[in-house]
Amino acid sequence: MNNIFFLVFRRMRWPLLVLVITYAVAMLGMVLIPGQDADGNPWHMDFFYAFYFVSFMSTTIGFGEIPFEFSDAQRIWVTLCIYVTVVVWLYSIGSLIALLQEKTLRRAFEELRFTRRVNAICEPFYLVCGYGQTGSGLVRALTDRGQRAVVLDNNPERIDLLKLDNLREFVPALRADVAQPDNLSMAGLRNPRCAGVLALTSSNEVNLKVSLSAKLIHPNIKVICRADSHDIEANMASFGTDHIYDPFDIFALYLSTALQAPCLTLLYDWLGGMHGSALTEPLYPPAKGLWVICGYGRFGKALYGHLASQDIELIVIEAKPERTGKPPGHWIKGRGTEAETLEQADIRRAVGLIAGTDNDANNLSIVMTAQQLNPRLFTVMRENRLINDELFNAVGANILMHPSLIVANRIRVLLSTPLLTEFSNYARYEDDAWACQLASRIIALVNDRVPEVWEVRIDAENAYALVQSRSQGAVPTLGDLLRDPRDRGRTLPAIVLMRRRENGRTLLPPLEDRVRDNDQLLFCGRPDAHASMGWTLQNIHALNYVLYGSSPPRGLIWRWLTEFLHAYRNRAARQGSADSGDQSNANRNVV
Repeated sequence: MNNIFFLVFRRMRWPLLVLVITYAVAMLGMVLIPGQDADGNPWHMDFFYAFYFVSFMSTTIGFGEIPFEFSDAQRIWVTLCIYVTVVVWLYSIGSLIALLQEKTLRRAFEELRFTRRVNAICEPFYLVCGYGQTGSGLVRALTDRGQRAVVLDNNPERIDLLKLDNLREFVPALRADVAQPDNLSMAGLRNPRCAGVLALTSSNEVNLKVSLSAKLIHPNIKVICRADSHDIEANMASFGTDHIYDPFDIFALYLSTALQAPCLTLLYDWLGGMHGSALTEPLYPPAKGLWVICGYGRFGKALYGHLASQDIELIVIEAKPERTGKPPGHWIKGRGTEAETLEQADIRRAVGLIAGTDNDANNLSIVMTAQQLNPRLFTVMRENRLINDELFNAVGANILMHPSLIVANRIRVLLSTPLLTEFSNYARYEDDAWACQLASRIIALVNDRVPEVWEVRIDAENAYALVQSRSQGAVPTLGDLLRDPRDRGRTLPAIVLMRRRENGRTLLPPLEDRVRDNDQLLFCGRPDAHASMGWTLQNIHALNYVLYGSSPPRGLIWRWLTEFLHAYRNRAARQGSADSGDQSNANRNVV
């Protein structure tokens, strides 16, 4: 607001000064020039009448001579003042219109509105730096879950696209350089309701500076960054960045896991899928044979490192080895879009192909040419821009890799269900038979849609009824939480995936284990199971029914009604016994 006032007064200084001087001279002339009253006596206008007359003279054309008819000298002076004030007003209004159209003032008003909207947020929000493909996907996922977000991006077109997006929650957005700490502070970095900062730009250096600024300005805040350089990742980790995601390493690990444990990757896809999406089919990439990698940039190097550790035969095709470096194994110089280059890489003997260049057109051409030469290939394609999604789907590759969507999905899972990220990390050490068994249990519960995943912390806020029941001596188990509060003999369609306590984490804990205070539990199942479990955890009557099969009345009125009905039934029973005795005596007397 101070900047706006300063800018307005600085730019309007001369127009306002000229306007004030013109009014003052016009008023002074009206006061000094003598006139005549109704009786012909000499009369001088005072400053009040002069100010009143000059005010409506400058803004209108039709006016009267007040309070008496003017003399010729006054009329000459008024005539001069009319033209002068009109010119001055045109000059002032023109200056004001030019000021309102100036980018600096409009920018100041945008910053003022943005700051007020951020300060008006009364719930935790995330500061998203960068509204590209990763940021836009993540913001939509956050708002779909009812979480708030604030966006900064230096590209005005992206900010305009955000305003056109049909999001469930309003998202304040501003075009600003996220590398400047002042812009981060203006976007709410110092706000106590800021739950985290997400650095998702396409520049590693910018993400590094955002992470550093966030940790210096707000040391306790959660900072999540995207980086595709190991040097940048090490630098970010050195000053305490909480989570760093490299899309190329993430996908390389995913493909490497799929080669050894297909069911484990299937679990990742199902549990981390978007709500309501269909279950995906398992992938079985060939673990033996020749794989051809086209492109030895950051993506190709990450894949080469993970696949080479599994003793898979690899051949690399790279068009500019002097820029990317030469792989340690067999390689061929070329783009891979030509049949000749693929033939040199022995594509007809290969079992898998990875089109991993940073050019979507080249990746499409590589896969189409390779499929003509070897239709049995298992193909992996890197999709750099989402606008080409229709083309990539038409090619029919087995796996599509999009760096932005990988990072957005991982951060979405981290922010919505942090325990799921831990579960995925620990499940990696289980064998594929364990994962296949769990996948079979999940598909038996949810049929054709991905399961809903939720976590519960056993405390007074999230499980009030359970905590109260434990304080009164109850010993509920995990199996009790899976009972239906409408029919305790029925089990809810849900699975306990993990339990976290102070002493560690347990995957698929036994249902006979007792629930303790401050336990953190991870579940998956149908959405209705989530709602029913929330009823059990928060409603003491539902919990008592689940634990004991009945729920004693606790309210004063209900206790009074229960006691009244109980007394009524006892009295009716005693009255019935007495009537039976009297009837027996009467029968004996008759006999």
